[in-house]
Amino acid sequence: MGLFILRRVGVMILTALCLTFVVFFMTNLYPNLEKLAKTQGNFRMSDEAVESWLDKRGYMQSTPKKYAEWLGVMPSYRFEAEDGTVTGRCIDPGMDPAEAPNFCGILQGYWGYSTVFKEPVSEIISTRLGLTGVLMFWVMLLMVPSALILGVLAGMREGSATDRTLSTFAITTTATPEYVSGVILIAVFASSAVGLKWFKGTAASAMENPTFENFFLPVLTIALYGMGYIARMTRASMAEVMTAQYIRTARLKGVSFPNIVVKHALRNALIAPFTVIMLQFPWLLNGVVIVETLFNYKGFGWTLVQAAGNNDIELLLAVSVVSVIVVLVTQLISDIGYVYLNPRISVS
Repeated sequence: MGLFILRRVGVMILTALCLTFVVFFMTNLYPNLEKLAKTQGNFRMSDEAVESWLDKRGYMQSTPKKYAEWLGVMPSYRFEAEDGTVTGRCIDPGMDPAEAPNFCGILQGYWGYSTVFKEPVSEIISTRLGLTGVLMFWVMLLMVPSALILGVLAGMREGSATDRTLSTFAITTTATPEYVSGVILIAVFASSAVGLKWFKGTAASAMENPTFENFFLPVLTIALYGMGYIARMTRASMAEVMTAQYIRTARLKGVSFPNIVVKHALRNALIAPFTVIMLQFPWLLNGVVIVETLFNYKGFGWTLVQAAGNNDIELLLAVSVVSVIVVLVTQLISDIGYVYLNPRISVS
């Protein structure tokens, strides 16, 4: 197991480097850099002025060199003006260039400065990631148990009326996009047109003080969409396990049906849904863009939209790094979890 984890960590590091390099290359294409220069400088800047602005800040270097500086494995670019003023990535305003570090990249914990929010990227990421973390916690708390119960109940009696009813509900929730279910929930439970003003149609106040009134609708909107997928996977696995030979043997020996389900079938049936459940974490991190925008909840997904829409390169790169790390770590956890759910699975 230890050797397996070490190999997977090595593959994860290599994958993270490749993915972040692709994102870095795409965000540092010249049209994006030109837009950044005109946004931060003047929209009427000439081509020569744009190149001068980019050159002073090190954007005209080769992509591999800029990527190495961004990672923090090469000294950061510095530019000395004719008046002796020195600027660079590692030099903050008012700092003595002689005291500035030579390396300031991701490995040193420096994420850059947001051109849109005018704040350090690390502070923005930590704040927005915390907000989305709260949302993810309550979504998983509602979605996973409900989906597993629906899937187990449907798979226990394959082909029954209960199975058909629960399967239809699961397919309906999965087939309904979040922006549709969210609008419907707002119209029914938060709009004065219908009269059921049980909840608030916005989650802006939930960022400081989440309550059942201002936070339940976005949680329910996300949970409904993911619940159907997990329930269908659980139902399929449960139905397959219930036809296995050892289940038939347990029935012939007179073991009660609840004990067969809980002690024998459920653990093996959870292997496939476990993968789907682990995949919900990266999906929740970046896939809640629509819901966070719809309910005005300024979390990680909302930050991704702002960074991409406003060409905030440093913030967009930081969001990409966090997303890649979450995806890779959740995949590693799911692989390790296989062994504990079913010891027959060997790690080769």
